[in-house]
Amino acid sequence: MTGYSWSTPAVDMGAVTVNGPEGQARDHDLAGWDAIDWRACEGEVRRLRQRIFKASREQDWAKVRNLQKLMLRSRSNTLVSVRQVTQRNAGRRTAGIDGEVALTPEARAGAAVRVHQSRSSWNPRAVRRVYIPKASNRAKLRPLGIPVIMDRCHQNRVKNALEPEWEARFEPRSYGFRPGRGCHDAIAAIFNACKGPMARRVWALDADLASAFDKIDHDHLLAAIGSFPARDMIRGWLKAGVFEAGKGFAPTGEGTPQGGVISPCLLNVALHGLEEAAGVRYKTSGTRAGATRPGSPVAVRYADDVVVLCHSQEQAEHVRARLAEWLAPRGLAFNEDKTRIVRAPRAQEGEAAM
Repeated sequence: MTGYSWSTPAVDMGAVTVNGPEGQARDHDLAGWDAIDWRACEGEVRRLRQRIFKASREQDWAKVRNLQKLMLRSRSNTLVSVRQVTQRNAGRRTAGIDGEVALTPEARAGAAVRVHQSRSSWNPRAVRRVYIPKASNRAKLRPLGIPVIMDRCHQNRVKNALEPEWEARFEPRSYGFRPGRGCHDAIAAIFNACKGPMARRVWALDADLASAFDKIDHDHLLAAIGSFPARDMIRGWLKAGVFEAGKGFAPTGEGTPQGGVISPCLLNVALHGLEEAAGVRYKTSGTRAGATRPGSPVAVRYADDVVVLCHSQEQAEHVRARLAEWLAPRGLAFNEDKTRIVRAPRAQEGEAAM
């Protein structure tokens, strides 16, 4: 394989001269995959993510875009992304429509070469659709989209550029598919809003979105992403279509397939603003800046599950109507069978974490 070269500082690819000219490496250089200084690569990607996050917090959008372009060109980002997809992710042994996996150092190094060479020219491929049992009801199946290995690597590259921008913008009580956050954080947020005998938010809108991944409106999502440098590649993934055994190819006019590396991040982008739409308001000054204002509901979201804690049943009904109106242009709606307004149980201090 020709055209193999890396110029990332502190990356030792065995026989590769890391700062040498493009195209001088040879096939035997691929054996250096296991000799790469992964700590240095991951450190470079982490620092660049932090710089994107900081610039986004400062709303310096020109700097954000320049740093994102730098991330998308980064050889360290390519290496880290290929390693994540082919060595660490649970689906690394599952192939897309091309049947390709990368389970050896030579295959991973070869994939890294192809990913980096095609970083500005890759055309997304259709995903392979399979069905797996639902976690909540194993008698029912949910669709899962499996991109080809090259698409997964490119998606991880793009996610490393997109995610830190939005991490600086996402609302405080959004917990699903976010770095350093999890289900227990969402449970704790609900508990803290309900605890104690003086709790005021005693009604809950317990909502589930219907097929959220499959229904996201493409135009609305792309408009939210704005001038992100890899916007066209994201559009390509959204429009790539699916291939299902026995049914053949089908175009995708909506949704982002579950199973895509970047899909959870795109879902969070699509749902950004839900707290504001629910009427949640925070104090912006004083010693309690960041606290929820009196009379405001509290909205906690984990992926496509939402709990809005309200002061009265009437407020909960009002929030439900407002959110239904807000979700519609995003292609989304409540799952009516799983959405209800209930009296919230009063959580007691010292109760075990729910």
